[in-house]
Amino acid sequence: LELGDVEIDLARQSAVRGRKALHLTTKEFAMLRLMAETPGEPVSRDRFLDVVWGYTAFPTTRTVDNHVASLRAKLERNPDDPRYLKTVHGIGYELELE
Repeated sequence: LELGDVEIDLARQSAVRGRKALHLTTKEFAMLRLMAETPGEPVSRDRFLDVVWGYTAFPTTRTVDNHVASLRAKLERNPDDPRYLKTVHGIGYELELE
C-alpha cells in the first residue's frame, strides 16, 4: 500500500517513509487493512469496533477517532488536511488512494 512517500506492507506490518521506519500499532495496521479492502468506500466507526476491537471489547466510537488521528499524524504530510485518511461525516472514514 502506498500513501504518497509512505510504503505500508500490511502482511509484514511494516511502514516506512523513505528510509525511516514508522511505528504503527497492531490496531492501526488492522484499521488500514480494513479500509484498504474497500478503497474509496467509507468504513463506519461501528464496523471498525467490530472488526478491529472485536465483540468482546467495549470501546467507544471516540476510540476509533483517536486512532485515526494517530494514524494521520504518522502517515499524512498535513494531518489537519488529510489526503489519504478521509472523514466521511456521519459515517466514518475512508482510504483515498488517488
